[in-house]
Amino acid sequence: MTILPEDLARCLVLNTVAASRALLRVGDARLKPFGVTVQQLSLLAAIRFHPGQPVMSLAQLIALDRTSLTRNLDVLERNGLVRRVANAPKNARVCELTDIGNPLLDRLLLLWQESQAALMEGISPEDAETYLRISKRLAGG
Repeated sequence: MTILPEDLARCLVLNTVAASRALLRVGDARLKPFGVTVQQLSLLAAIRFHPGQPVMSLAQLIALDRTSLTRNLDVLERNGLVRRVANAPKNARVCELTDIGNPLLDRLLLLWQESQAALMEGISPEDAETYLRISKRLAGG
C-alpha cells in the first residue's frame, strides 16, 4: 500500500492537531495580558459553571489529564484566582473562584465572546455546527 502526501493532507488526526495548535496559539496570545492560558480559562469556567464538583470531575469535564489539571490549578491558586477547599460530605477537594478570580473570569468571558465572533467571520453557522458536531463525535462525546 502506498501512502501519498495528499492522503496525509486529508488525515483527520493531523488536521485536527494542526487546527488545535493554531487556535491555542491565537487564544493564548489573546489571554496573555491577563496571565492565563486557554486551558486555564476553560478550568476557571468549569469551576464557575459546575460549582462543588470534585477536582477530578472538573478534569473530565474539560478533558484534562490529572497532571495538567494539577499544574493549572497550582498556577491559578498561586495567582489568587482559585482556592481549593474540602467538601464536607465526602471530604473531597473542590475549587472555587476567589474575589479576584470571579471578576477576571467575567472579563475573560467577554474576550472569549469577541474571539469567537472573530473566528466565525467567513464561516457559516451551518459549517460551524457541522464542525462542532464532528469534533464532539471524534472526541467521544
